[in-house]
Amino acid sequence: MDPTMTRALTSAGAALARKGLVDAFGHISARTPEGGWAMTGAVPLGSLTPADIHPFDPAADAVTPPLPKEAWIHRAVARARPEVGAVCRAQPPTATALACAGVPIVPLHGQGAFLGPRVPVHDDPRLVRDADHARALARDLGSAPAVLMRGNGAITVGDSVAEAVALMWVLERSAAMNATASAAGAPRPLSEDEQRSWRAVAPELCRRIWLYLTSAPTL
Repeated sequence: MDPTMTRALTSAGAALARKGLVDAFGHISARTPEGGWAMTGAVPLGSLTPADIHPFDPAADAVTPPLPKEAWIHRAVARARPEVGAVCRAQPPTATALACAGVPIVPLHGQGAFLGPRVPVHDDPRLVRDADHARALARDLGSAPAVLMRGNGAITVGDSVAEAVALMWVLERSAAMNATASAAGAPRPLSEDEQRSWRAVAPELCRRIWLYLTSAPTL
């Protein structure tokens, strides 16, 4: 396994756990420099070691250990979105709660625009453990960078592990802002022009977010 990819995935798992975006469950996959894919195993992301990173073939017709049983998600997204370089599956608490409440997540602040005009929702809370369900989830994701799973977390995708993980953090921050704004009054989303302006700088700012997420905590 490519050591750079292994470091990226283990760092991503630690960052997601540290920020409360995963607990016992969650997984990340990424396209390797050789053109294959690597994926985290069926262990808590906060405890990942290099031994928990495994080759993953989206063309395979079955999902087998040590891959998590929801590897079907990554298989379906990789097939439906060949431009994607990484897939992040997590349980952002506020974003998940808003999906359960039917409250849309819209861009109220600049980084929220990275997620598009409205984050789509996959209206099925069951675990994704077969090809048909995974394809349905990929259809609901469409061309978006994120999809909520009602009562079951979220998926983000990006050009890289860094971008996919940064967008998961942005999703939870945007959800918190939507929840607060909805409780306080009538949320006012960014205009289309404002959203375009922010999306133009998304790659730059996602790299900065990744550095923040993976930096050593200060004492």
